Amino acid sequence: MSPIDLERVRAALALDPFDAVDAQRRMAPQPRVLYRSENRAGHPRQASVMVLLYPLDDDLGMVLVQRSENERDVHSGQIALPGGGREGDESAIETALRETGEELGVTSGIEIVGMLTPLYIPPSDFEVHPVVGYLPRRPAWVPDPAEVVGVLECPIDWLLDDDRKMIGDWDFGGYTMRVPWYDVHGHRVWGATAIMLSELEQRLRRVVST
Repeated sequence: MSPIDLERVRAALALDPFDAVDAQRRMAPQPRVLYRSENRAGHPRQASVMVLLYPLDDDLGMVLVQRSENERDVHSGQIALPGGGREGDESAIETALRETGEELGVTSGIEIVGMLTPLYIPPSDFEVHPVVGYLPRRPAWVPDPAEVVGVLECPIDWLLDDDRKMIGDWDFGGYTMRVPWYDVHGHRVWGATAIMLSELEQRLRRVVST
């Protein structure tokens, strides 16, 4: 398989038609609801994450963060894409750029390549908009210690490496779920982050196979 480059990412994001929900489900815990219930009052809160791509050695790399421990955050301590809640009248892209700057110190030079499909997060009642961005050079990370305790880098090709995809039965307070995850440097990338990356993975697989 040829390495994934930026042009293949562009082609993958532009695929039409493409079954994004089927792609998301492949790395979703089971059972897992991908849509907000019509019986839930109000509207979901809005958030964005950044799939930030950049040259990493001889590959196209991407960055993940390990969130700091916070008892008020249901995603505390997890491996995630940089991102967070929308402020004011920001667009999804503006939120992703601001959060990337706040969490990783990358404040300029990001080219927006495209978007993935929004994903609903039931525990926090957020609708998350994944933005794909590109930097022409590897940045010097300056993580905010209040939000980020670790930075993980890996080639985007790892998404297509089946040996890095695991699955197991996890207990959540007496409730068992079948949970798939990506293994990134020994860390489990699961839940919403894995679901969003699964869409990108399946889009890339379509492009690579043609």
